Amino acid sequence: MRLSVDWDNQFYYFAVIFTILFILSAGKIFAAENVSSPDNKANYAFYYGDNPPIAELQAFDKVVLDADSNINPNQLKSARTQWLAYVSVGEVAATRSYAKAIPPAWFIGQNTTWNSKVIDQSAAGWPAFFVEKVITPLWSRGFRGFFLDTLDSYQLVAKTPDAIAQQQAGLIAVIKAIKARYPDANLVFNRGFEILPQVSNLASAVALESLFSAWDEGSKRYIDVPENDRQWLLGQVKTIQDTYHLPVISIDYCAPGNRACADSTVAKINKLGITPYVADGGLQTVGSGRVGVVPRRILIVQNLAEDINIDNSDGVRFLATPLNYLGYKVEYADMKDTLPSNVSSDIYAGIVVWANGPMGTSSPKFIKWLKDSMTTGVRVAFMNQFGAPVDSALGQLLGLKSVPGRPRGPLKVESKDPMMGFEIMPPGERRDAVGVLAGRGSTSLLRLRADAYAVDAAAITPWGGYVLSPYAVYAMDDIQKNSWAIQPIEFFRRALNLTLLPVPDTTTENGRRLLMAHVDGDGYASRNEFFPGGFPGESLYKDVWEKYKIPTTLSIVEGEVGAKGMYPNLTPQLEALAKRMFALPYVEIGSHTYSHPFEWDATVKHQRISEGKAGPNAVQTEDFHLNIPGYIYNLDREITGTLNYINSTLTTKNKPVAILLWPGSCDPPADAVRKVYAAGVLNMNGGDTLITKNNASWTAIAPLGVNKGPGAYQIYAPNQNEDLYTNEWTGPFYGFERVIETFQMTDLPLRFKPVDIYYHMYSGTKLAALKALQRVYDYALSQPNFPIYATEYVRKVIDFENMSIAREGDNWIVRSAGDLRTLRIPTGATPNLDSAEGVAGYAAGPGGTYVHLAGDTARFSIGTATPASVAAPYLADANGRISNLVKTGNTLSFDFKSHVKPILRLAQTGSCNVTVDGKAVRLTKENSLSRVDFPLQSVVAADGLRHIEVRCGN
Repeated sequence: MRLSVDWDNQFYYFAVIFTILFILSAGKIFAAENVSSPDNKANYAFYYGDNPPIAELQAFDKVVLDADSNINPNQLKSARTQWLAYVSVGEVAATRSYAKAIPPAWFIGQNTTWNSKVIDQSAAGWPAFFVEKVITPLWSRGFRGFFLDTLDSYQLVAKTPDAIAQQQAGLIAVIKAIKARYPDANLVFNRGFEILPQVSNLASAVALESLFSAWDEGSKRYIDVPENDRQWLLGQVKTIQDTYHLPVISIDYCAPGNRACADSTVAKINKLGITPYVADGGLQTVGSGRVGVVPRRILIVQNLAEDINIDNSDGVRFLATPLNYLGYKVEYADMKDTLPSNVSSDIYAGIVVWANGPMGTSSPKFIKWLKDSMTTGVRVAFMNQFGAPVDSALGQLLGLKSVPGRPRGPLKVESKDPMMGFEIMPPGERRDAVGVLAGRGSTSLLRLRADAYAVDAAAITPWGGYVLSPYAVYAMDDIQKNSWAIQPIEFFRRALNLTLLPVPDTTTENGRRLLMAHVDGDGYASRNEFFPGGFPGESLYKDVWEKYKIPTTLSIVEGEVGAKGMYPNLTPQLEALAKRMFALPYVEIGSHTYSHPFEWDATVKHQRISEGKAGPNAVQTEDFHLNIPGYIYNLDREITGTLNYINSTLTTKNKPVAILLWPGSCDPPADAVRKVYAAGVLNMNGGDTLITKNNASWTAIAPLGVNKGPGAYQIYAPNQNEDLYTNEWTGPFYGFERVIETFQMTDLPLRFKPVDIYYHMYSGTKLAALKALQRVYDYALSQPNFPIYATEYVRKVIDFENMSIAREGDNWIVRSAGDLRTLRIPTGATPNLDSAEGVAGYAAGPGGTYVHLAGDTARFSIGTATPASVAAPYLADANGRISNLVKTGNTLSFDFKSHVKPILRLAQTGSCNVTVDGKAVRLTKENSLSRVDFPLQSVVAADGLRHIEVRCGN
């Protein structure tokens, strides 16, 4: 909240010279520094919207959030960002939770512009009240810094020297009371220039508003700041910097989407040695300062049919994978529903519309929403159809030219871009033609002609681009296959003008492709065909899990194993086997639910029936899950019930269930996904990545997961299991060998996925299936790999969603939870290691250069250096995690941990000595690299933490 400034009637404020000077710039400003050691290089931001975009804001060092944002810093993983709470000292709005508790006698005035009441700072109980009712609740939520706003609101009512002095003394008492209760609190003042002599030692930084560009709340417009006002503020800045040695932050305001205003204002403020932050007048968007956040969200808008859930939508099946590969995370919306508000260019890199048929009654609201979003600078790509006629309001908004009539003869290609005909070039059928030309400033990607009739079936436009059916994804329904007619990665890059950012990569770590194995519990109670009387888990235990000792996630279906399931007479044997397999040191524990729902759409219906909410004619059947005697479907029983069973019966408290692997159709409703997160475990499965040589299309590669709404992100398995390679377990039972084709085709020419050996317990029932599984393991382990658990992969995908990427000059700044440790940059590019922070090395790989991160933050620029031009040693590749990286000149040290026999190779080690845990080791040359020969005890002790030191030269 800020004091109002009527820039057209400034004479009112000249009544008292100090009053106008305070009010002209008073307001909500920014963030804290360390009290004992102010950091003038810290980046600042503040955001007063209801739902702060934490992923984007964590790019900044200090962020001020509104106290009512319901954000709890204790629950945030962004360790590199300090979250501060906005608090108003001089005024209170009626909406604040503590407003009604303030005695009426303490109100001495009104700020009509902001509809708030001015508080008497001299009231005897005010400092204690402020600490107890305002600061303490925020401290309990995890805020350790506070932005103190409206420090000069008293000037609206205090006009005499005595009255002003009393109010200032009260303000000083409030600030001292905060520091007395919470000595470690970082306090950032919004102006408060007159009281600085008494409390500057308690401040972390001082903020002010509008050095160059301002927001006039009265007239609701952006204006230039008068030169006289700027010069006065700069005088105050000089005093703060020279006398009090405190950082100064200036908050300026530019219209959303006006990048020229924001960039020039940031540059002018930065040049003055003041920390800049520029955002919209309401502070409802992510602004820019010394760093500029790269927006990584893309919204896919669809008009879904009533019988299509989000998992089976074209946006998930086709669009999300290329967008994920480019480094962008995807959200979804349905035209029939309420579209998300504030889709603006500060956090959204673009909108992709996939329309199947006309929008119908949703058309007017969609067009208005689209116009509002485009006004902020968000680009749009239309796929398949526009959803409305070209000569409608939508066509006018997009500047499209309508071509009347229909083609009389066959359509022929007049011109096409090289990105057309990527996997297939559909025939030009007259019935598919849409009468549209792209319009001024556009570049046609595919022009079709039939005599005088010409249309643009695909184009790059000033606002984005479009590809019309059938030239996006060509559906071959008779053989149930789809193919991209356009190269989607290149199209989206050009149409949405996407930043060529360092791509967060979930396939690789330290230059090696990730390898994981996970097993769904289906068929656990079945019998082996080649070992009469035996259970499949026994053969898998002996011939797979004990043979291939890599990180593995095993799960069971309680309804098959437990005493309250289908086979209570077998429970003693099945539980004993489960305990053995869960106790293996390289196994983590998963749940495959209680009754293994086959069709998750049906679970919603049955849940409503069991709760009496489905209506009088609803019929309940039991064929959508295992037929467990007496069981009526219940979502809590499926999730938390089985978690409790496994934790209490099959494992120890030191090794609880870590993940739920979705069963059946693997398309659970959002509520089910939320319940899994609420239970404290992760989730995975679904997606159907099934690319093979006879289905060689990117449309057969699933995205990382699907966002089903707040708190409901489902992570997809990297590829699919043997059921789908054996024609739903009808044979041939050696069919799972073909997953090797999937591994290869999701690696080259572009690496879309890690390797995931994903199968069911029933693979242990047939010898052909078991032999195929062993061949898959043998292939996977013959490749350069980095073994991880399924939960580690899931955390990488979640980190992909939450990672922030920002620019500061030539440097990229990356912040995350530290689970995702690889960035992919273009082929031939390399990170400049001499100046890089948090970067252990790099390696060339499919589709680019893979940059190895050592923790949750990194800072680096990109060049084109060759290994020979890099003087210091660096990590080339390793099959374990790097942490605690320290680089000093030609010395490199770090901690290293691998789940299996350690492999680590270094580059630029010509005159280097290497120690492992303080003991010298030998380096073996492998081409231009040096492999560290670990001591025998290190080889045996998998998962042990080792300290590596590399010392080069004198």
